[in-house]
Amino acid sequence: MIKILILCGGSGTRLWPLSRTMLPKQFAPLFPDETLFQKTLKRSFELLESLQIEGQVEVITNINHYFLAQEQSQTYGKVETFLLEDSPRDSAAALILGALSASAKDIILALPSDHLIGDFEAFAMNVKEAIYKAQEGKIITFGISPSSAHTGYGYIHSKNSSVLGFHEKPDQHKAEEFLRSGEYYWNSGMFCFEVQTFLAECQIHAQELLEKSQKILAQSNKEHNFIWLKGMEEIPKISIDYALMEKTQKIAMVASTFAWNDVGSFDSLLTEFECDQNGNSSSQELTCKDSKDNFILASKPTALIGINSLAIIETKDALLISQKGRTQEVKEIVQKLEGKEILNTHSLVYRPWGSYEVLEEGQFYKIKKIIVKPQKRLSLQKHFHRNEHWIVISGSAYVQIGEKEIFLQSNESTYIPMGMPHRLSNQGKLDLVMIEVQVGEYVGEDDIIRLEDDFHRA
Repeated sequence: MIKILILCGGSGTRLWPLSRTMLPKQFAPLFPDETLFQKTLKRSFELLESLQIEGQVEVITNINHYFLAQEQSQTYGKVETFLLEDSPRDSAAALILGALSASAKDIILALPSDHLIGDFEAFAMNVKEAIYKAQEGKIITFGISPSSAHTGYGYIHSKNSSVLGFHEKPDQHKAEEFLRSGEYYWNSGMFCFEVQTFLAECQIHAQELLEKSQKILAQSNKEHNFIWLKGMEEIPKISIDYALMEKTQKIAMVASTFAWNDVGSFDSLLTEFECDQNGNSSSQELTCKDSKDNFILASKPTALIGINSLAIIETKDALLISQKGRTQEVKEIVQKLEGKEILNTHSLVYRPWGSYEVLEEGQFYKIKKIIVKPQKRLSLQKHFHRNEHWIVISGSAYVQIGEKEIFLQSNESTYIPMGMPHRLSNQGKLDLVMIEVQVGEYVGEDDIIRLEDDFHRA
């Protein structure tokens, strides 16, 4: 049995403002047709079909993102299991938990959810080679032949498939030295191994991680195809490279022949967009005068005059302007914005029950557009600092306010006083669309006390 484990716990802050804590890059709409997560899912199911072997796809992600993973996976095939972490603990915990939830003889192929891979046939051939070596008792990592002296990737030192060492992101001089040697490969973060081999090596080199992961899995709750992993903060936060790969003697490498892009910055993302005759590329209609070599990701048509070599990233609530070649430095902007809500959410926020969009906000009020999916409901909740007015635009709403229950149709409204427990439900077959007006001394999103919740949120 082959289990493809899609690692989907990254925060993706290197692509701010497109990616946010609640909408990391693997789920963000970077492309018009599919997200990175959907591309990974599609590739995984195609891989199982191409290899003509029995297999399953599993996803490990943050508990706050499971509804995004579930919704975005619906058109691609059956995800056997969603492993849901209540606290991200890096790749070591994710791989160990994935292995512990499988059978001893299973082969696990671990794939990051936020990478782009070209030349599917070459990818399938490399995976087939990795599976063969895994069945011989090796833990396989995939090395990417470097096309440049890139300082944004970790490197693997390898000769004849043997791994001689791992190296963190180098400076420019060291990266050029790696490139010249021909013995260094970019570390892709993809792995393939037989479960019993991997867990035996973890018992030797990462015993604490293994034991704590076993404890978490033993006390976890399973509901349908979800496994709720609670208490993850007890597990050390460490990458699998540090925890195991740099220590085990069973590591081997497949030198990959497929095209690969980890989409780690806007500079790497722009290579996926077509350019005009002046080197300009854009996600929307672009009109230029005396402008060249620009990259534009925007929500609206854009015009440029006398602009050269810029990356311009626009969302409804934020704007990033950077020189091309320096977009990796957005991580320093993110550090400066630490603690601000603009790092966490867009003005359009997805929730397990649907979505809401902030239309306008002032010191003592906030106006939202709320969409509740059919047969979904919000938590039973109350607020200490605000009153709420609900106006139904379309669909029908079942509303609980204290002991009172009412139905609202289009163009009808109700009022929820501060401190009163209340709940909004859509019992119909169409989306419920409504406007919410909040008025009070504080209208922050953290003024929510959940009394009951269908989605296990705090």
